[in-house]
Amino acid sequence: MTLTIYPAIDMRGGNCVRLLQGDYDKETIYGDSPFDMAKRFAADGAEWIHMVDLDGAKDGKRVNDSFVIEAAKQLKVKVQIGGGIRSEADILHYLENGITRVIIGSIAVSNPQFAIEMIQKYREKIVVGIDAKNGYVATHGWLTTSEVRAVDLSKRFADAGADTFIFTDIATDGTLAGPNIAAVCEMAEVTGKNVIASGGVSSLADLRALNAEGVKGAIVGKALYENRFTLKEALAIGEVSK
Repeated sequence: MTLTIYPAIDMRGGNCVRLLQGDYDKETIYGDSPFDMAKRFAADGAEWIHMVDLDGAKDGKRVNDSFVIEAAKQLKVKVQIGGGIRSEADILHYLENGITRVIIGSIAVSNPQFAIEMIQKYREKIVVGIDAKNGYVATHGWLTTSEVRAVDLSKRFADAGADTFIFTDIATDGTLAGPNIAAVCEMAEVTGKNVIASGGVSSLADLRALNAEGVKGAIVGKALYENRFTLKEALAIGEVSK
């Protein structure tokens, strides 16, 4: 078992922020330079950095992409980016500028055929981000909840060739209340693919619990910013499992 740790940088207005349960009115700013934060994570040993363009997710277009590209080009880390990716041009913009993986979320719900085409064309470079509220997929910066069940959507894309999913439980995101391990494991079982847990990680015990269940990855944000544990401590859990 190997648990990969993905330190998170959520960007809004050029700042590093965290939202409580995806609420844009419940924002905490943790820094004014996404690149400096990425540089710090890289210095602490991160293999991956998970970046989210919150402005892009809400507006449906790339907004904070310059920070993502700077991190990918200047630092010796792999970067995955989500938020505001609505077209193949968006995907290519990132891939051609050194980003390792591009996350498609809202577009996967509104235009699943497009998502399938991108998955089959770019293979492992595409990650399907599924954000759920009470088991149903939420889109457009979590402002809208669809009538699509998260596990049903993930199975459809897994069958189309998707290798990696990010599952975010909005109810736990930014709350430090612990991840929804059962939902992550259900998606992994249904798809037979790699599922990265996102939302609610508050302690090293949470990471050990995810690792014990065979979860492939965990995105960690607020717990790092609130100094619940260090990135080096989190990475050590993944190292032990290798």
